[in-house]
Order: sequence, then structure tokens, then C-alpha cells
Amino acid sequence: MAVYLDPPLWPAHGTHFSHLISDTSLAELHAFAAAAEIPERAFDGDHYDVPEHRYDSLVAAGAIPVEARVLVRKLIASGLRIPARERNKSLKTPLLNRWNAVMAGHDALFLDLLDRWSESHRRYHGCTHLLAVLEALDLLTEPAEPPRTVVLAAWFHDAVYRGSAGMDEEESARLAELRLTDAGLPAGDVAEVARLVRLTSDHQPEAGDDDGALLCDADLSVLGGEPEPYARYVAAVREDYAHIGDADFAAGRAAVVRGLLELEPLFHSRRARELWLDAARRNLRGELESAGQ
Repeated sequence: MAVYLDPPLWPAHGTHFSHLISDTSLAELHAFAAAAEIPERAFDGDHYDVPEHRYDSLVAAGAIPVEARVLVRKLIASGLRIPARERNKSLKTPLLNRWNAVMAGHDALFLDLLDRWSESHRRYHGCTHLLAVLEALDLLTEPAEPPRTVVLAAWFHDAVYRGSAGMDEEESARLAELRLTDAGLPAGDVAEVARLVRLTSDHQPEAGDDDGALLCDADLSVLGGEPEPYARYVAAVREDYAHIGDADFAAGRAAVVRGLLELEPLFHSRRARELWLDAARRNLRGELESAGQ
């Protein structure tokens, strides 16, 4: 049972803010905040936003200082994290901070990718999915950092999304080749990012392809969510294919779900299987049963 505080990195209102969380319960978090005289309006669903001038006093009061990524991992592990889809605040800042960790100084490319992931026709395949994949990569590799090429592949893997399986991944890979070459990334790294993006078409990396397995596992991590988040995922996928009639969508979706259930392995790394495999199989089977398939 502990309360954690990340560095004041988040700019707003002429200062920078830290996030204050509990790894156990919101009751503990609220009690700590009340004792520290943090106003209730600073609470944002699963954390308190606190200005940088309060940082030292909160540490002195017992908050444990950690890096931002460590704080996110602890919040996810606690089960208290509000899904990105349900947050009130923009995802631009957390995504920008993650982008700067791998491609600092390439703001124009970040903004182009952000615009792509924010397209109005996207529901599931939007910024929330991107952030979820990046967070899943963190979970799968902690305490180490995920390889840079894998992270960049996550940024590009659905950068082109028109709802055309196979073609979207190919166009996303070509976009990565073009834009990362222009950004000065070494040719070998560009080729690796594009290769990884193409793997997300069928999520079947070859044996020994650890980086491919890492990206594919992170991309499919949504399958292993709790029932409510999984239901939101299914509903969002349906919205992504709103241009398809109900009968055709139901048939196509059932084929996709059966294909996922037949994948062996569904998740490639031991860590991913521990985190998501049982829940994923339960969710997929439940979806078929609910649809009468």
C-alpha cells in the first residue's frame, strides 16, 4: 500500500504538474490528498494533478517519487486506471512525451501521426489504441525499455486506417519507410520498423522473432481485458465498420474471432500469456456465444 508521485513534467496554466496515485485504492488516495490539503477539483478519475510547487512537500508527507513510466505501470497493475477512452483530457500530452522519448526534435512527424490517429472515422483504431499498445509494450518489457524500432512500429502500425485488412498495414509500412527515411533514421532501422508493421496484418511472427512477437502481443493485448473494457472494444470495432451492414459485419467479425481462437500461439511471450491469454480466450468465446455463432 503506497502513494506515488511522478515528476512535474506536464505543462498547464503557466506551471508544470505531477500525478499522484495509489497502488491500492482510491480511498487511500483521497485520504492522503485530504491530509495534504489537495483540493477535490484536482482529482481526475484515477489520479490527482498537483502543481510543481507542491512536489517536495508531498514527498515529505510520504508520497514515493517515481519516474512517469513507473507510475503508469503501477496504476495499470493496481486495476484503478481509467481507460484512455474514458478520460476527459486530451491524449496529446502523454503521447508527445512518449514520442520525444524515441524521436525528439521531429515535431512535424509527431503532429502528422497524431492527426492520422485522430481521424474522425476511427473509433477503436484511434489514439486510445495507440496509447494502449505503447503501455502494453512497457508492461511486457519492464524493467527494461522496449526496443526503439518496436516502439516506432507501434506508432506507425495503424497510421493508415481505412478498414481494409492487409492493405492498411501495407500502406502504413510504406508510410513508415518514407517518413522515417526523411527523418534520417538509419536504413536498417527503417526496414525493421516497416517489417514489424507488416506483421500486424496477421500477428504471426516466425519463431525466434522476439521483436515481432513483442509488437503482435501488445497489439492484441485488448483481447485480454476485463469483460467491460472488452465489450467497449467490440462496440468500437463495430463503429469502425459502420459502413458495413449488420449481417455482413456479424459474419466477418465471427470469422475474425474464430481465426484469433485458432491462432497457436495467440500470445507469443510468456509474460503476455500470463497477463492476457486466459481472459482473451474467455472473451473471444463469449463474444461468439453472445452472437449466436
